[in-house]
Amino acid sequence: MNSNVILPGVFLAALFLISSVSEAPNIKLTNVVCESINKSWAVFHYCRLKAYSRNKTSLNINATFLHPTNNVSLRLKMVKRLSGYKPFLFDVTIDACQFLRKRHNPVIKMFYSFIKDYSTLNHTCPYGLQVVSDYHTAVFPVPLPSGDYGVLLDFIFYAKKQFHVNIYFNFVEDF
Repeated sequence: MNSNVILPGVFLAALFLISSVSEAPNIKLTNVVCESINKSWAVFHYCRLKAYSRNKTSLNINATFLHPTNNVSLRLKMVKRLSGYKPFLFDVTIDACQFLRKRHNPVIKMFYSFIKDYSTLNHTCPYGLQVVSDYHTAVFPVPLPSGDYGVLLDFIFYAKKQFHVNIYFNFVEDF
């Protein structure tokens, strides 16, 4: 297995085990950007955050894949805002179809656990119409230093980048 995947996974697991159970982090989604690079493959009908209260937001995305695809790669990159967004913790690329068949990658498995109950991404390839709706950030199992973060997702079909989804959030540790 690739050490670029194992080391961040071990680091995240160690941080999780070291953290106190009594800590209650506050997570607030601050922005989401969805862009289709190749509109003949993927179209976003909407991509937005919905505020329910001052500290509670949900992520709503509705996208249509215009052609079935059996070859999906996903580049997942985490950034932290420090005088601009800088790379933080991990930058991995995986075969998404293979992951959904076996689910052995610990870093991607953590992020997949956030959306699996709210999306139609819970099956293997091929993919067609996909919807992610009303995703609430109630539980975040990984302790991070307080700050502004981004999760940048690039979706690659047949070795060509088709679209990207960038999710930005504010994380505050509560001791």
